[in-house]
Amino acid sequence: MTALAEYLAASPAALVAAAFVLGLVVGSFLNVVIYRLPVMLERDWRRQCEELAGREAPADEKPYNLVVPRSQCPACGRRISALENIPVLSWLWLRGRCAGCGSAISARYPLVELLTAALSAAVAWHFGFTAAGLGALLFTWSLLALSFIDYDHQLLPDNVTLPLLWLGLGFNLWAVYVPLEAAVIGALAGYLSLWTVYQLFRLVTGREGMGYGDFKLLAALGAWLGWQQLPLIILLSSFVGAAVGLAGMVALGRGRHVPIPFGPFLCVAAWIALLWGEELTRAYLQFAGL
Repeated sequence: MTALAEYLAASPAALVAAAFVLGLVVGSFLNVVIYRLPVMLERDWRRQCEELAGREAPADEKPYNLVVPRSQCPACGRRISALENIPVLSWLWLRGRCAGCGSAISARYPLVELLTAALSAAVAWHFGFTAAGLGALLFTWSLLALSFIDYDHQLLPDNVTLPLLWLGLGFNLWAVYVPLEAAVIGALAGYLSLWTVYQLFRLVTGREGMGYGDFKLLAALGAWLGWQQLPLIILLSSFVGAAVGLAGMVALGRGRHVPIPFGPFLCVAAWIALLWGEELTRAYLQFAGL
């Protein structure tokens, strides 16, 4: 194991290739998280509601988590074998269809796997075989899961955002990305900035402009990248979010009251800030003459 670690540390090309392959495997698991975690949370919320109402939850409810039951076709219920679950390759081999009933398998599954692999390889190339590289991989995988869950359900689960926050503070105990003081201030400023915007928006319009999950996510991003990167993250995510919203209104005829999840834009901006935040901030300040 030590020899492998030394080899990866000495060979950037091998490290990038290993990160790509690892990303494919992790991407396959992220597909499970993206699909199952919201269902798990909904079941848990229903169970809590039954308990609060003084009723017992159904006793015949089968276990459902990230491991059980095994993956199966949603159309026919056929269990997916190990050979049919190889990232990307199995989807291509099956031509995007279930081997049992022939129902179409969404192309998003291999796309998530390829996206995870590509971003993992980029992180490995940027940070190398370091503690920062390991943390950046965990950070990237968490952002991917949050982005797709929020896109599907307009939900940023505490099960992901809160561990992400504490993990960021943990890495920065040793100033892996920023000093601990900047990380703590970043977590506080991240939460309070969006919380303030939320309260002002509700005061003026009488409506809720975003959810509490966005506050917690930005707090987590501040814990990882420090308060210095928060303006860049907010600026980038707001710009992209506004552009996507306008495009949806023009191209798809969506009304301005149709909600758009903000989490994916925060995640994209945070990943950019993770790799190139200092360079972008420096370039902006030079452009502005500051």
